[in-house]
Amino acid sequence: MRVLIPRGGTWGDDVARRVADAGFEPLVLPLVTIEPAEDQERLRAALDQLAAGRVDWLIVTSQSTVRVLPRIPASVKVAAVGSVTAASLRERGVPVAFIPTRQSAAGLVDEWPIREGRVLWPHALDARPTIAEGLRRHGMQVSEVVAYRTVPVFESSDELLDAVTEQTGPLQVVDAQRLQRELQASGQDGDAVLTAVEPAETPIDAVLVTSGSVAKQVARLGLAAETRVIAIGEQTAEDCRKHGLRVAAVAARPSAEGLVAALVAAA
Repeated sequence: MRVLIPRGGTWGDDVARRVADAGFEPLVLPLVTIEPAEDQERLRAALDQLAAGRVDWLIVTSQSTVRVLPRIPASVKVAAVGSVTAASLRERGVPVAFIPTRQSAAGLVDEWPIREGRVLWPHALDARPTIAEGLRRHGMQVSEVVAYRTVPVFESSDELLDAVTEQTGPLQVVDAQRLQRELQASGQDGDAVLTAVEPAETPIDAVLVTSGSVAKQVARLGLAAETRVIAIGEQTAEDCRKHGLRVAAVAARPSAEGLVAALVAAA
C-alpha cells in the first residue's frame, strides 16, 4: 500500500520510517510550505508586547508558531493546543501551563481554565477563528496576529497531479532521498521510499493529513473514493470533510506515532 506523506523535513522523515516499518510504501511529497507573515511590522509589535510581559497568556497552536517566538517572560503562561506543539515549546525551554485533554482548537476553548486576562494568539493566515471567538466568549481579552502563511508548493492542479501521478519535471524531495540513503546504510530496503522523481505507476492508497491547508491541497488531487484519508486530529478531519474528503480514521493522539497507528488500524 502506497502512503502519501504530504509534509517533509524531519517530521516527514520520521513518519516515512514508521510507515515503512509498518510494511507500507511511503511517498514523501510536501504539498505546502511555510512562508513568513506579510505584515512583519505588526507581528514584531505583537511579539514585543509578549516579550515585555504585557499579556497573561500565550496560545500556541502549531510548531511553525514556535519558530517565530521571542524569549517568553516567566510571568506569561503558555497554552499549547496539543502534545506535539507542547514538545516543541519545551525543546526551547518554554514551560507549558495548559494542554487540553481533547487536543484541538475546540477542545482548548471548551477546557479553558480561567475567565479573565489578556491573551496573545499568533497563528497562520488561514487559521479558523475558533480560539479567538471562543476565548472572548469566556471573557478573555484576545489579541491575534498572523505569524506565518501556508503556501501551496504547486500553483496549479495540473502541476500537482503531474508531481504525484507522473513525477515529471525537476521536482526533488530531498528528505525522502536522505531517508532512502539512511535505510540502505542500515541494511534495510531503501527502495521502499519513493522520491518525487520516480514514476508513479501505482495509485496512492492512503494519505496522511496534518492540517486544513494540507487537506485543501489533497482535495485537488482528485483521489479515488477508496483512498484512505487519515487525519491527525478531529479539527483536521473536519477540514478534510469540508474539502470533500472521506476520512477513514483519525489519530487518537496528534503525533507521528498516532497518525501511523490510525493508518495501520484503517488498512
